[in-house]
Amino acid sequence: RFVESGGGLVQPGGSLTLKCEGSGNIVNAHVMAWYRQAPGKERELVASFTESGPTNYYPDSVRGRFIILGDPTKNTISLQMHDLKLEDTAVYYCFAISGAMQYWGQGTQVTVSS
Repeated sequence: RFVESGGGLVQPGGSLTLKCEGSGNIVNAHVMAWYRQAPGKERELVASFTESGPTNYYPDSVRGRFIILGDPTKNTISLQMHDLKLEDTAVYYCFAISGAMQYWGQGTQVTVSS
């Protein structure tokens, strides 16, 4: 399972850091990632991390503002989010691939509002 933390309410322009730690069956994950899902929208990949390091993929909407850090071999990743915008409001989910299995966290709410 995952332990996700760091979500909350923040004003536009503010920063938050999300953290995710896997345990139990999630060992030696070779991929860990953050997804998000805004109301009425599909879930989208925000950032990912492999055994080789961050993939450097970020959607245009967050590139330059979000940074993924972590160590999948220790089953931990974090997502630093800066200059947050109203449209970043979403539930953020931790995701991992360990062996042949995929795992999703329960999600943590991020709300950007003035």
